[in-house]
Amino acid sequence: MKRKAEPPSPMNRTIPRHVQSAAPGPVGNAPRRVLLLVETSLASGRDILRGIARYVRERGQWVLFHEPRGLEVRPPHWLSEWRGDGVIARIQSPALAEAVRAMGVPAVDVLGLVPEAGIPLVHVDDRAIARMAADHLRQRGFQHFGFYGLNSENWSLRRRDAFCQYVAEWGGTVSVYERPRLEGNGARWAELEQELLQWLRNLPKPAGVMVSSDQLGLGFLEACRQAGVAVPEEIAVVGVDNDDALCEIAHPPLSSIWPAHQRVGYEAAALLDRLMRGEPPPRQPVLIPPLTVVTRRSTDVLAVADRQLARALQIIREQACRGLGVADVARAAGLSRSVLQRRFRALLGRTVHQTILEVRIQRACQLLRETDMPIAQVAEEAGFRHQEYLGAVLKRRLGKTPAQIRREAESRPAHPAHPTSGAVTMPC
Repeated sequence: MKRKAEPPSPMNRTIPRHVQSAAPGPVGNAPRRVLLLVETSLASGRDILRGIARYVRERGQWVLFHEPRGLEVRPPHWLSEWRGDGVIARIQSPALAEAVRAMGVPAVDVLGLVPEAGIPLVHVDDRAIARMAADHLRQRGFQHFGFYGLNSENWSLRRRDAFCQYVAEWGGTVSVYERPRLEGNGARWAELEQELLQWLRNLPKPAGVMVSSDQLGLGFLEACRQAGVAVPEEIAVVGVDNDDALCEIAHPPLSSIWPAHQRVGYEAAALLDRLMRGEPPPRQPVLIPPLTVVTRRSTDVLAVADRQLARALQIIREQACRGLGVADVARAAGLSRSVLQRRFRALLGRTVHQTILEVRIQRACQLLRETDMPIAQVAEEAGFRHQEYLGAVLKRRLGKTPAQIRREAESRPAHPAHPTSGAVTMPC
């Protein structure tokens, strides 16, 4: 017989389990009791928990209460009986929002599915995620674009709208296919699958497609296989979440935007700490930009019909960090500098030098986040003349020094922003 979960008490703390913060607190102050209603079934939830743990180690004297849970489960039966000082929750339903508000303690939401919840929100910046995906596909030379997502989820709709907006700014268009979230209902699944296959066959090719999550990305790649569409040669696909397990079992392995979920957890804990100290909540959501695109096989392609331009882009990808200059690229492509610059601006909306610099910046950020390499060596490996120049470029482009980027690194290993209206956007 399934045993009913009991509320935590001094004699029974098995559900949810508690973890004493290792960080020392002010003498005489009782530790804060904080409940974490964050799922462990998804990589994003686990990363949020890691970010919370990092904040507690550094700043807080907290006792953390948590039970392993999935995202789409009902509020725990014991929630109304739990006594503590604050809550961080992935609020996925109005019922959970109501239950958290009824607790009468400061709370922070880290999901954003229920905008009417009235609970302070720290979340990933969906518009910045979409822009990163659009830029990634455009840099590979695509002129046709697609978006595949869920028409019932606000985060997917935000990503769709922003993706379409950015592509439109370049004069491009996006073909959109969306479906509802389904549970069971095999007949409806089969119907939607046929619709997706038809959409894939009709999509102008070659095309770059953004899929609103890695979970959807797996199914999308399988649909490409069934439709006889080659990935990435005919359709390049980029997902969102950088869930290593999902991306690696995909065929081919799925490129993905890496949201800063650990940073979300850290900033949520910092906000809750302020709320528990009596500070007023922020008037707008706090939005965290993504880290980078983790490129895997699904977008490892250059979709450029102009062979000379394709050669130039290939040389930049392979040699940008080896002292490559604009003249070198023009010579390798067999073009004059002026002609090469005109073609780059027409297709990519940037100069040759800007394209080279972007590759170097991405490489430097990757080394700073993933290695303990001295900054001077990072500058050399990424193709910068010296570390002072690297520092100046990163400060100008990202608003941060190399040391700040390294300190804010959220996980190792792995492979790395524009504000949303009415929101506080954190720097990357």
